[in-house]
Amino acid sequence: MYRRNISIVPLALLVLLIFSCRGNLTVKWWTSTPSRLWEEQRNILLEPSDSVFHIDAEVFTDSVQQKIEGFGGCFNELGWKALSSLDEIRREQVLKMFFSPDNDLRFNIGRIPIGANDFSDGYYSLDDSANDYSLDYFNIERDKSALIPYVKSALRYEKHIEIWASPWTPPAWMKINKNYACASSKKNNFKPELQGKEGSDLILNNDTIFKAYAKYFVKFIKAYNDEGIKIFAIHVQNEFNSCQIFPSCTWEPSSLASFIGNYLGPQFDKDRIKTNIWLGTIERPDIKIIDTILGNKQCQNYIKGLGFQWAGKEAIDSAHIKYPLLELMQTESECGNGSNDWNAAEYTFSLMKRYFNSGANSYIYWNMILDETGKSHWNWKQNSLVTINTKDKKIIYNPEYYLFKHFSNFVEQGSSKVMTKGNFDDILAFITPHNDLIIITANTLSIPRIVRLKIAHKLIEVALPKNSFSTFVYYDAL
Repeated sequence: MYRRNISIVPLALLVLLIFSCRGNLTVKWWTSTPSRLWEEQRNILLEPSDSVFHIDAEVFTDSVQQKIEGFGGCFNELGWKALSSLDEIRREQVLKMFFSPDNDLRFNIGRIPIGANDFSDGYYSLDDSANDYSLDYFNIERDKSALIPYVKSALRYEKHIEIWASPWTPPAWMKINKNYACASSKKNNFKPELQGKEGSDLILNNDTIFKAYAKYFVKFIKAYNDEGIKIFAIHVQNEFNSCQIFPSCTWEPSSLASFIGNYLGPQFDKDRIKTNIWLGTIERPDIKIIDTILGNKQCQNYIKGLGFQWAGKEAIDSAHIKYPLLELMQTESECGNGSNDWNAAEYTFSLMKRYFNSGANSYIYWNMILDETGKSHWNWKQNSLVTINTKDKKIIYNPEYYLFKHFSNFVEQGSSKVMTKGNFDDILAFITPHNDLIIITANTLSIPRIVRLKIAHKLIEVALPKNSFSTFVYYDAL
């Protein structure tokens, strides 16, 4: 856990109201602002709250909610390409900051694409031989040059990273339009009538294709296992309602349910594959789509969790209520437009708050690392936690990096979210397995904000810096 001593913010910027208390119970405090991205403040003491009438928010340590499985990001080819522009010493330092248990982010979950995605360096699948139903030409040779070295580099620092995978598209020969994309463009020149549509099948829906595609997943899992990379979960299709000019594929919900329940699940059983099957990634707000898929009993028997991103945030609340036994993951934090600024970090905080308040067990960033352009192979500029300038080799840790540090450095796997309530709602709280209470807040105002937080019968009263994130750690709180 990050506990180094750093100089204190000048009192002109930050007013602390520090009280004496019973039992010498201290709270440590870290802040980030646009101009000072990581500061450890002086210890704060807890005061008895009996005489205080106004409380901005209360933390209920006895109201335990969902378990937290962790935080992570996606391993993409363009991220590895940017990282590889550095010399070995600096490259390893960046990896340590992301994955080492003794450093900043302590990521313990990682996503990888199965074949190409929009941040691959071009299109490919793991079997581009047309009509290879027996998958004789299946291979992961391309992955050995980028994705696999990227993942293995992370595993050197945290060997227990849980790696999950999802395809953006099946091999093109398994699709109606015979193209890696779904939407037609100048780069993907196919007839408009072959363009996919939301709620329709772009995959060829027949027994031969579905059997081959189920085996495709099995071969992928086994091939990565042979490389020493265990795949703990498969999310069967990235954004199965979204038709894009980059790798993508639409499915009818009933077809996806049939594929999982009648082909993929049974194939996993036959080959004794222990990898979990998740319904993801869900990027639409309509709970009826989830209901349709999970209404298929054969499919429902195999689904271990639900993955949400983008507009899927509108459905996670209902899913948490209707399917309380399923684990929930935020699978792709919204990518922004490449600004990598403080406003982007504040927006991401709002997303994290929404997902965790809706029952999410884990939160996954999209591109951990990109070069100075921030652009995909399809020319879409996006945010990243770290930017590497491939020309002057400068490494920039962006505001969202520090936002994640406020969470993932302290909220370890096995922690539990606890309820908070009050007029001040830019707050999340968690109890760790060591009984430390972690409180994370944001002040999005352009002036300091005095906030009084009640914890059991104790009070923290503090002036949050303007435009800031704060993490408070109350050790051995229970």
